[in-house]
Amino acid sequence: MMMLNNNKVVVVEEVSGGGEFEHLPEDCIANIISFTTPRDACILSLVSSTFRSAAESDVVWEKFLPSDYLSIISQSSTPLSFSSKKHLYLQLCQNPLLIDAGEKSFALDKLNGKKCFMLSARSLFIVWGDTPRYWRWSSVPSARFSEVATLIGVCWLEIRGWIKSQMLSPNTLYGAYLVFMQSGGGTYGFENQPVEVSVGVAGEGEGGRRTVYLEAAGTRRMGREQVVARRSRILNRRLLLDSFGDGDGDGDGNGDGNEYPKERGDGWWEIELGELLNGGGDENKEVEMGVYEVKSGDWKGGLLLQGIELRPKCKY
Repeated sequence: MMMLNNNKVVVVEEVSGGGEFEHLPEDCIANIISFTTPRDACILSLVSSTFRSAAESDVVWEKFLPSDYLSIISQSSTPLSFSSKKHLYLQLCQNPLLIDAGEKSFALDKLNGKKCFMLSARSLFIVWGDTPRYWRWSSVPSARFSEVATLIGVCWLEIRGWIKSQMLSPNTLYGAYLVFMQSGGGTYGFENQPVEVSVGVAGEGEGGRRTVYLEAAGTRRMGREQVVARRSRILNRRLLLDSFGDGDGDGDGNGDGNEYPKERGDGWWEIELGELLNGGGDENKEVEMGVYEVKSGDWKGGLLLQGIELRPKCKY
């Protein structure tokens, strides 16, 4: 028997298998399941053979796919082969699809079917990005795209990217993440160096700028005295900036654990740039994401930049 509990489907086992629902036509059961979630559909497929047939039907999984999925997958230069809409859904969850001439990737969140995108380094605006003295372009086997950008050395780090709000799933809270790793020779100039990041609608203020660090975990292995000294330097710097009205208030990472990069399952690292609640109205706004270190004047390098990823933060 199916029951709704806090907007989630709960399956209560009965001796008769599917209970009264078992006697409904399969297309009727499929229609009911299509109003649940992909996770619920997989659970309900275990109730009985009738439920399994209904839960795996194209009627159900068509509803879980984005309404514009045909338009999106048509942008891929590699044709997709799938035996059912469920098969297509799972493919898009497990294997991001390159679109827009290979400069973006598209995928689905497996739990809720929300759209995920990554903007390649080549699609971003990078100050001096086409100057070999400062940045070099190359291929990396573990990267999603054909090219990544290697930071040779700059004193002015500025990276920006844009995406239209109507490309994203409506009524969804998104997080934006810079995806990168250290080059073979390691990084320099990023240890203890604050970097400003932002996410917001282009032309509407600073986009909630805050401060993060791009140093990898291995470079933060310091003794207690070093930790105390580092915290003292950072605190003094922030007090100095605030005293001259140059502090951003919210730019200290807020101690929420999101100010340092984390390793991803694919071997790359990511740092959260910020959040955006996409309301999904008729207006097609331009979402802007940015990474900036332009104040210190110090030289820094050694990063491999893959791109900026946007994915939903709410899992249900």
